[in-house]
Amino acid sequence: MHNYPMNLNDWIGYIESIHPSTIDLTLERIKIVIERLNLDVSFPILTVGGTNGKGSTCSILESIYKEAGYKVACYTSPHFLHFNERIKIQAVAVSDELICEAFSRIESAREGVTLTYFEYGTIAAMIIFSEANVDVAILEVGLGGRLDAVNVFDADCAIVTTVDLDHMDYLGHTREAIGFEKAGIYRTEKIAICGDFDPPQSLIKHAEFIHSDLKIIGKDFGYEAHHDSFDFLIDSSFVINLPLPKLQGDFQLANATNALMAVKAMEDKLPLTEISIQKGIALTLLPGRFQEVKKMPSLILDVAHNPQAARSLSHNLETHVVPGKTIAVFSILKDKDISGVIKVLNLCIDAWFIAEIQNERAASLETISNTIQKINPSAHIEAFKNIQEAYQFASKEVTRNDRIIVFGSFFTVADIMKIIS
Repeated sequence: MHNYPMNLNDWIGYIESIHPSTIDLTLERIKIVIERLNLDVSFPILTVGGTNGKGSTCSILESIYKEAGYKVACYTSPHFLHFNERIKIQAVAVSDELICEAFSRIESAREGVTLTYFEYGTIAAMIIFSEANVDVAILEVGLGGRLDAVNVFDADCAIVTTVDLDHMDYLGHTREAIGFEKAGIYRTEKIAICGDFDPPQSLIKHAEFIHSDLKIIGKDFGYEAHHDSFDFLIDSSFVINLPLPKLQGDFQLANATNALMAVKAMEDKLPLTEISIQKGIALTLLPGRFQEVKKMPSLILDVAHNPQAARSLSHNLETHVVPGKTIAVFSILKDKDISGVIKVLNLCIDAWFIAEIQNERAASLETISNTIQKINPSAHIEAFKNIQEAYQFASKEVTRNDRIIVFGSFFTVADIMKIIS
């Protein structure tokens, strides 16, 4: 009898402890374990990679297929409050029991092969999806693409949402290097979607080299926005008119358009009606993406943690003006482009309330404070011992015309979700 952990929290503690590093980009180890498990993956797979917009695109696809009556599986990361958020069937997080059972199976098949936390989660999700006889699985890439655990499974359709600078220590320091890594999720003879209006040549060349059927936004498909709806176009021809997504921001139209291109590409395997597409788009909501959780004073949560996402956040803040001040409750991980993020948002923010994330990858208070001061020597900065304290102080400072924007990391947003949910 194996001495396995008793509950999901214990399992997660155990999984975090067994691999020497949290990120280990290689597919060899995970392949061995998957072969031993004899996984039956007979359902179509849509894989979503990219720098920003992955979560939103997965959410839109999940919503459309669910409205169309399919049994939909969705695997995303990271999570806010519970690990289970990563593994959903019919848009509902699966139970602790199912995850623990999948972990036990992985543990007995592993036999000394080490797996990272993310690899464990990815295999567990696929075990659960196989057992549940799902009709389609939507898989979000964790980091990069080519060597990410999700890429062990062949996608019938793969989307790269955007290519920008993030995770540069792992993926390279240029858009060309990162583009090549992201393009690794494309497959020969399969639809490859690129949602970046200016794709790196490395991505285009790789798609051509492996003979995938590449479709690029703004060239092969696109959208035209109207006052309260948008048109989806393929080769400049009108396909369908849709309600604007509830998710805020121009880039959400691009995410919706990428999802629509994938739905069209998969129509032979997963036919659906215009009504289910329209309802699916209209109903998509995703936490932590310019999410306004309170009004007067306004409280907005946004997971923006790289310059591209910060540009989108800045655009949303400028579009949704408040008469009063904007106070940032901000913290970020040290491996991010901290100065790039702050530069973009500097003019939108009247005061910075900063704290350190409770994580070994956290940027120090000193680093965050110095970076803000370097960009704006007269910035109003206050430091706190944790995010929740920073938020509570900000809440006392604001009047009904002001707003608080909590951003910089999934961890930053999660800490506030814990106390307001």
